[in-house]
Amino acid sequence: MSILSQISRLVKDPPPSHVFELSEAGIAYAQPGNGQAGDAGFVPFAPGTLVVSPVDDNIHKADAAAAVLKYIAPLDSSRKRRRAALILPDYAARVSVLDFDSFPSSPEEQLSLIRFRLKKTLPFDIDSAAVSYFAQPAEKGSTIEVVAVIVALEIIARYEALFRAMNFHAGEVTTSSLASLPLCPPATRPGAVNVVAKLSAKTLTVMVLRGETLKLFRCVALEDVNENQILAVLQPTFSYVEDELSQPADKLTLCGFPPSALSALRFEKDVLRSRYGAPGPYNAGLLGFLEGAHN
Repeated sequence: MSILSQISRLVKDPPPSHVFELSEAGIAYAQPGNGQAGDAGFVPFAPGTLVVSPVDDNIHKADAAAAVLKYIAPLDSSRKRRRAALILPDYAARVSVLDFDSFPSSPEEQLSLIRFRLKKTLPFDIDSAAVSYFAQPAEKGSTIEVVAVIVALEIIARYEALFRAMNFHAGEVTTSSLASLPLCPPATRPGAVNVVAKLSAKTLTVMVLRGETLKLFRCVALEDVNENQILAVLQPTFSYVEDELSQPADKLTLCGFPPSALSALRFEKDVLRSRYGAPGPYNAGLLGFLEGAHN
């Protein structure tokens, strides 16, 4: 499994029978098997069923969400517990790339150190949050960089309760953009920098990859989706690359944008790609999860 696949799957259990990606638009789903996506599709929500937030309950119309899930994956007569991978909207969580001069070997000390570093940067109480993390292989001569994913417990509990009512155990939980990482085109050369921009409704997520190392993760709720607001997020990202990584970005990889978007940016542009279909704003995480499982 590649480094990007390991980052994308931060909470792990045995392979799931179902994969679900949730968004304000609806639920994308797949029943993977034998290296194929299997039964897959997308069912929309009624407006207002799910409203993404890192601090408030996301599921505003639980009955409507449950009806969609029941339509996708009805209970069978055995009522056997089913394993599911759950891919949350990016804005429901916080993702940080933390650097450490040294990192403890004990998982308890690691988690305590991560919680301490994040304590003052979150819009919710770190002591009432689920934290998953992955220590990336250190680049030569650099500090240790750790990808941490943090979700308020009451938010993740509501998502899990929705699936538990349909006899699912959410053994793997991640976020959409992290799950989409296996879909990134390979680096054109060692150490090349790829800026990945994923647009899902009014949420813009930007990731900076140097090779297979995640260097920066930003998720912004836009007031309106227009080129000026998007550029207001991307331009500081390109400046960060030049200032902090001492090299320009080599490529801009897009997902959820129309083909002619951001034509003013003079970067080589690419898109996320999957063997299972075209990644879009509401299924890129699901397709990336399947891609990572295939590899």
